[in-house]
Amino acid sequence: MLNGQRFPFVERNSSGQTATLPYLPLTLRNGNNRQKVMALLDTGASVNVLPYELGLQLGAVWENQTVQIPLSGNLAQSEARGLVISGTVGDFSPILLAFAWTNSTDVPVIFGHMNFFAEFNVCFYRHESAFELFPRNK
Repeated sequence: MLNGQRFPFVERNSSGQTATLPYLPLTLRNGNNRQKVMALLDTGASVNVLPYELGLQLGAVWENQTVQIPLSGNLAQSEARGLVISGTVGDFSPILLAFAWTNSTDVPVIFGHMNFFAEFNVCFYRHESAFELFPRNK
C-alpha cells in the first residue's frame, strides 16, 4: 500500500468569519485543458461538486452533458449534470473523478462520498489541525 499524504487544514475567510477547513490541492485535466484548484473535503456531501465556470475552463460543454444529478442542501435549487474528468490530488496518481457539474458559480470544488471516498480513506488529526489521505486498495 502506498504511504499516505498529510495535509494541513486551511484557514479561509468568508463573510468576515474565519474558518479552518480541510482543503486539498487538486489538478483537473480534460483533454488539453488543465486547472489547479483547491477542493473542500466534505464528509457530509453525497457527491463531488464542480462549479460551472471551472467546467467551462476545462472545455466541458454544458449542453453535451445529458445525465442530470439531483443536489440537496444549499444547492438543491441548482441544476447539475454528470461530468467525469481526470484529477490528481496532491502527489497521488491521477484518478477519474465523477462530478455533479452545477450551474451554480458560488460554490467551491467539493469532494464528497461519490466518488472521492471510493478512492481514498481519510484520517483526521484534530489536535494537529491536519488530515491524511490513503488510497484504497483495489
